Amino acid sequence: MSPLDISLADLIARLDEELPGADNLARISEAHVRAQTLNVLGDQLIDHYVIKAKQAGASWTEIGDAIGVSKQAAQQRHTPAPFERFTKLNRHSIVLAQEAARTHKHDSIGTEHLLLGLLGEPQGLAYELLVAKTGSEQRVREAIEEALPPAGAKALRGHIAFREESKKAIEQAHRASAGLGHDWVGTEHTLLGLIRTDNSTAADILRNLGFTPDELHETVRAAVAEHSTARDEQ
Repeated sequence: MSPLDISLADLIARLDEELPGADNLARISEAHVRAQTLNVLGDQLIDHYVIKAKQAGASWTEIGDAIGVSKQAAQQRHTPAPFERFTKLNRHSIVLAQEAARTHKHDSIGTEHLLLGLLGEPQGLAYELLVAKTGSEQRVREAIEEALPPAGAKALRGHIAFREESKKAIEQAHRASAGLGHDWVGTEHTLLGLIRTDNSTAADILRNLGFTPDELHETVRAAVAEHSTARDEQ
C-alpha cells in the first residue's frame, strides 16, 4: 500500500470503469495522459514544500539531501520560473502592466504599473477587492495616476524590464500563495505581494487607500474560500 493509499490496481480499475467501450490503444492514450497529470501533481507537491522550506531558511544543499539529489539538481528542478504558477488572469495583468509602462513612456515596470495591471483585469479577484474596499475603480486609478513618475521622451519598443521593487513584489506574491496553501498565483496574491513590498510605490498607494497587509491577507483568504464554496455549490 502506498502512502496515499492508491494502488496500481485502483488506477486500472478506475480507467476501465470510465472507458468501458474503449479498445486497448485508446486506454493507452488515456493512461498516458493520466500518468502525465500524476507527474505534474507530484512535482507541484514537492515544489510547495520546497518553497516553505526556503522560507524557513533551509539551504539548497539541505533540500537536495531531503529529495536525494545534489544541491545543483534540486535548485535547477525546483526553482520556479517567475510566472510559471501564475493564473491566466494574472499573466494578463503582467502584460497590462508592461503596456501601462509603455503607454506612459517609462523605461521600466514599477509596482505602480503592476497595480494598474491588476486594475485592468476586471475578472480578477484583486480587482474585486480593490473596488470593494475603495468604492470605485476610478478612485484607485486616480491614486495610481497621481503616483506615476513623469512620462519619458518616447515609448520603448519590445521588452521592458522590471524594477527591483517589482521583482520583490512578484517574489512576495509567490510567498503569499504558498502561505495560504494555494498551488496557483492569482491576481489576489499579486495584490498581497504589492502591499508586502516595503517602501514601494504600490504599497504606499494601497495603504493610503485604507489597506493593511494583515487585513488584506484575511480578506483574500476569506474571498478565495467563498469563491471555492460557490463553485462547489453550482
